[in-house]
Amino acid sequence: MAVQRECWTCPGKRQKRPLIPLATRSSKDCLISTYHGRQIVLNRAMARPSAIIQGREAFARRKWREAYAQFAAADRELPLEPADLERFATAAWLVGKEAQATTMWMRAHHQLVDQGDVERAARLGFWLSLSLLLAGEMARSTGWLARSQRLLKDREKVCAEQGYGLIVTGLLAMGKGNAGEADASFNQALALAEQFRDPDLLALGLLSKGQSLIQSNNIADGVARLDEAMVAATAGEVSPVLTGIIYCAVILTCQRIFDLRRSREWTMQLDAWCASQPDLVPYRGQCLVHRSEVLQLKGDWPEALAEVVKAREHLADRSEAVVGRACYQQGELHRLRGEFAQADQMYREAGRNGCEPQPGLSLLLLAEGKRDAAVAAIRGIVDSAGSLQGPRAGSSRPKLLAPYVEILIATGDMDTAHAAADELTRIAMTFDAPFLQAASTQGTGAVLMAEGKTKAALAHLREAWATWQELNMPYESARVRVLIGRTCHGLGDHETARMHFDAAYAVFKQLGAAPDLVELERLMAIQDARPSSTLTDREREVLSLVASGETNREIATALGISEHTVARHLSNIFDKLGVTSRTAASAFAHKHKLV
Repeated sequence: MAVQRECWTCPGKRQKRPLIPLATRSSKDCLISTYHGRQIVLNRAMARPSAIIQGREAFARRKWREAYAQFAAADRELPLEPADLERFATAAWLVGKEAQATTMWMRAHHQLVDQGDVERAARLGFWLSLSLLLAGEMARSTGWLARSQRLLKDREKVCAEQGYGLIVTGLLAMGKGNAGEADASFNQALALAEQFRDPDLLALGLLSKGQSLIQSNNIADGVARLDEAMVAATAGEVSPVLTGIIYCAVILTCQRIFDLRRSREWTMQLDAWCASQPDLVPYRGQCLVHRSEVLQLKGDWPEALAEVVKAREHLADRSEAVVGRACYQQGELHRLRGEFAQADQMYREAGRNGCEPQPGLSLLLLAEGKRDAAVAAIRGIVDSAGSLQGPRAGSSRPKLLAPYVEILIATGDMDTAHAAADELTRIAMTFDAPFLQAASTQGTGAVLMAEGKTKAALAHLREAWATWQELNMPYESARVRVLIGRTCHGLGDHETARMHFDAAYAVFKQLGAAPDLVELERLMAIQDARPSSTLTDREREVLSLVASGETNREIATALGISEHTVARHLSNIFDKLGVTSRTAASAFAHKHKLV
């Protein structure tokens, strides 16, 4: 069907033009548009009011808020063409209006389909599928994937757009643990990216391939792919929206494999990229929470707390899992600062939002003196934590083991503590990550110290201290220095012990680590006083029996208490006397006539 209408570019002449059902259709000189149900034909220059021109100029200058405002104004007057709708959507996304961006991309997709530009429409469809997948909307993501694949199914020749579909297909397979299927999809996508010289597709392919390799425990090759994707992002070779996604994805992946150095390096690069575009809302989802975690590890706890509070406000209407992660991080900061009531509230809110509040909740219970509750809580989650295989490989169990060792030592379960420390060491060797190596070496040193193997313990603890210092992690460095001080004191090297205690005290005070300050002050006061005067009557009884050569079981029978209680008394005795073994405690008892 055709209609006749007067074209404003050539008044007085009648032209026949096809009736178009959707918003716009371009020709060389004219723009035919359906506006409020009425078809009009405009001169192209007249159809580009100043708002559109200003929006494009602002977009080119990366003034995202200005571009968003201008395109919004222009769109209210006359529906935008697909190219400007894409610019509008990009600006909306970059200023944090993801829902509106999705709407604009959908409009552009439908217009392109109507105009017969199937490839461009499919590309937008695949992008919608990817963005929805990243937002956790699986059903809508697979729906857009299927629609876009259908648009291209009758093509005889391959095209770059098919590569974007392969990326989404591979990510879905990777999420299900189908590593082989995912790897094949990513390889095909990379081949198409190189064939058509598509920088966005190449960067996405490298990112996805790197994540797939890491999931399969091929960490070195996987990290190399991530770095290559980041090189493209930092060089400005990819589109702005994709640049932000690559940054955050690489940083989070580095965090999951405990590559703290690389995570920090790329975080600094992301900060610089964001600083060059003040309008940008750069951190989204887990990336917001990760920024707080990086600040915490650097020792900037006030800024870390401010960042995670801001994250919770930004994430208020997001998925429960991401909100839960933000709550957990806030709980961690409150616990470290000694704000136990607030920490408990945040951990419980994290749990309500689907985030496992461990090991933080167990460490909180330990700090509150609830040792039995702490070990029961963390033992259950460690027993059910996944292995190093599958979609969550490397993310759960290693993070639990170091706190597990600490809690087990506090409750006197040395056999389990030793086994957990050994497992953490094996995992650290698999990942080859300094962060894990320091945590495992410290855990082994703490176990050896508790078993009375003082010299071996000191070697491990010093190694851990050197790594924490190299990683520039002040809190972890100060904590291991407390252990070194205790070990030196047990060896009779009181001056070195005091040096480490004083250094740790200064760091704890600067950070605001109130619980650690209290515990360290107690240790220092005990070592400055006559140790035996701080023992309770029950502890004197236990010490006397230890010095007589009795085992924990024999002591428990003699005093009518459990072996678990005996172990707890021994832990307190070791702390108060500044010793690390039964032998040293027995020597002290004989020297001070406590037997």
